[in-house]
Amino acid sequence: MIIDGERHIAHLDLDTFFVSVECLRNPKLKGKPVLIGGSSDRGVVAACSYEARRFGIHSAMPMKMARRLCDHALIVRGDMEMYSRYSTIVTDIIKDSVPVFEKSSIDEFYIDLTGMDKFFGCSLFTADLKKKVYRESGLPVSYGLASNKLISKVATNEVKPNGQIEIAFGNERNFLAPLSIVKIPGIGKQTAFTLLKMGVETVRVLSEIPIELLQNLLGKNGIDLWRKANGIDDAPVIPFHEQKSISTENTFQADTIDLRFLNTELARMTEKIAFELRRQNRLTGCVTVKLRYSNFETFTRQMSIPYTNSDHVLLKTVRELFMKLYERRMLVRLLGVRFTQMIPGNYQINLFEDTQEMISLYQAIDSVKKRFGEQYILKAGALKLLPTAATQHTQMAPAGLMQS
Repeated sequence: MIIDGERHIAHLDLDTFFVSVECLRNPKLKGKPVLIGGSSDRGVVAACSYEARRFGIHSAMPMKMARRLCDHALIVRGDMEMYSRYSTIVTDIIKDSVPVFEKSSIDEFYIDLTGMDKFFGCSLFTADLKKKVYRESGLPVSYGLASNKLISKVATNEVKPNGQIEIAFGNERNFLAPLSIVKIPGIGKQTAFTLLKMGVETVRVLSEIPIELLQNLLGKNGIDLWRKANGIDDAPVIPFHEQKSISTENTFQADTIDLRFLNTELARMTEKIAFELRRQNRLTGCVTVKLRYSNFETFTRQMSIPYTNSDHVLLKTVRELFMKLYERRMLVRLLGVRFTQMIPGNYQINLFEDTQEMISLYQAIDSVKKRFGEQYILKAGALKLLPTAATQHTQMAPAGLMQS
């Protein structure tokens, strides 16, 4: 087992990714306060430039408020397809350059360089990789190099934009000590409020609190928080090819040609696994639909899409694929829907056209499902089910596998 002192973990973060991509398409945006999102007053800010942040603007802020804070800001409608394409470009650059990497979001990567210091020097290698990403994609990137994922991520955030930093082994606690507790990943508003009421403002103070006290105060999260405050993190870099897929399929007791029912089933299955995506805080970049006729002939079609976990976006793709698949007027025995190319991410990433009401609706729906169960709230299109519909299977499997 490798101990922390032998590890070299780099965290790479594409600076203001959406804005940077837009600047490649329109260089006139560089140096300007730019807001990515819907232009209506009911929309929200999906991303913003550093110039816009100086006015107090941040992502997920209502667009109406952002425009009041900076009335000369330039509003750009988001293009998730283009952002996904650039994310793939950077992913391929990293894949061709390093032995092990984890894609933790559309614009963030962890790289395990452990052992490479004996051959290349991790500092030089990471600096060269940063230059390579910029040279081949045109996108600026910041990175932190440290002994674990926690320190490398916090370090990256401290040197953005377009910065780089290395935290030497043994200096983790000293690096964290003067930082605000809100700089520690995983400390939400509620936890921060609790700690601030106690007078705990810096990581140094947090690290000096006995672990038993934090456990009594915050439960298991208290133990995790104490470890983070002391710079301890043994989480591995999870190889990108090990990302999971999620799928569901339904074999009917009675084969059917009823298109209305088949579309209802597609809506129900899509809604079910889209909720699972959001529950796991993940996005999918590829949708597959499976169809089996009554003669047992089975066909599948898939489509790469901009990363999303939104029901209405995914269902549109699922129905398009189904209509391309269903070419015969023959009874259908089975339908299946599968999401692959999954990465961590949340619903906010898709809000270029959605309103605050849409965000609130998704949050309310998911809250009810988590508390009472999925069956208590369904879209109208998923309610009218065929009584004879029988076996349904929801499964997690390695990408590339599809079980029947």
